[in-house]
Amino acid sequence: MSIVVWTAIVLLFVLSFLGLIFPVIPGIFVLWGGFILYYFGISREELSVIFWAGMVLLTIFIVLSDLLANSYFVKKYGGSKWGERVATLAVIVGSFITPPFGILYVPFFAVLMTEWFIQKDAKQAFKVGFATFVGFLSGTLAKFLIQAIMIIWFILEAIF
Repeated sequence: MSIVVWTAIVLLFVLSFLGLIFPVIPGIFVLWGGFILYYFGISREELSVIFWAGMVLLTIFIVLSDLLANSYFVKKYGGSKWGERVATLAVIVGSFITPPFGILYVPFFAVLMTEWFIQKDAKQAFKVGFATFVGFLSGTLAKFLIQAIMIIWFILEAIF
């Protein structure tokens, strides 16, 4: 039975990383699914209170890193509130358009067109569009690292 549960946990962890490429997959919730499956399927005693508190804090960091990275870069390069909103929506839409690359070019072009329409300056619009791209990559890298830390911490708690 535990082999089946461990296999499911590993699959959930892998699926959580796919959420970085396909934003429609709620990666952090899938990752938590692995933790909860371990708790109910294998051991209710191995994972400490410190582990659970740490996972909550790291989950908050993941959510904030995604929101703040994109917003920071769009604002830094003079983007509008509409540019920020369009960037967020375009990441979701882009995940359905030629995945996984749609999440890279759809937000760029969507923000480029939005900012060009609002600011009437092609050079500035391009800068903001590129900032959206950099913001997305920065947020994704941060999420990847935090998820990796969460999984490593889980493995250390479960094994030792």
